[in-house]
Amino acid sequence: MTGPRRSRKPKHPLDCHERALRLLAVRPRSRRELETRLSRAGFPADEIDGELERLEAVGLVDDRRFAHEFTEHQLKIKLAGRRAVASALAAKGVDRRTIEETLEEAAVDDEETAAELARARAPRLGGLPPEKAFPRLVSYLVRRGHAADLSRRVAREALTIEPPSAEG
Repeated sequence: MTGPRRSRKPKHPLDCHERALRLLAVRPRSRRELETRLSRAGFPADEIDGELERLEAVGLVDDRRFAHEFTEHQLKIKLAGRRAVASALAAKGVDRRTIEETLEEAAVDDEETAAELARARAPRLGGLPPEKAFPRLVSYLVRRGHAADLSRRVAREALTIEPPSAEG
């Protein structure tokens, strides 16, 4: 028989600064991500604001740099589409203007990125007939933020399917 659970307090609780540094040690974070995590940890809003200003002043929190690094990783490593990157950055609290500027600065060819992702995924669909493989690959590309028309085009190429004739 168990009794009601008591919350356990750590022997050496972290202060707001230590908690923020530990969060940043795991991966870069946007200001809003840190604010949310510190708030959930129970720190008062004025203490969080002060800590975030301090971290921004020394360059440990910089939404512009965060957006740039995140975008480069998503576009070049994950082969995500620009729509998916923009949505993820917005969810992380990066402002619209910074998102637009960052995506504008990104030196990535959308068509080549989508084609590379399609070529990497196509072998997994090799056992399926083309009429099933094609929509699955297109859907996969669209879910990763690539435009539908671009996804259809690169999926045809990756699966070596002829485009539909215009006579139809």
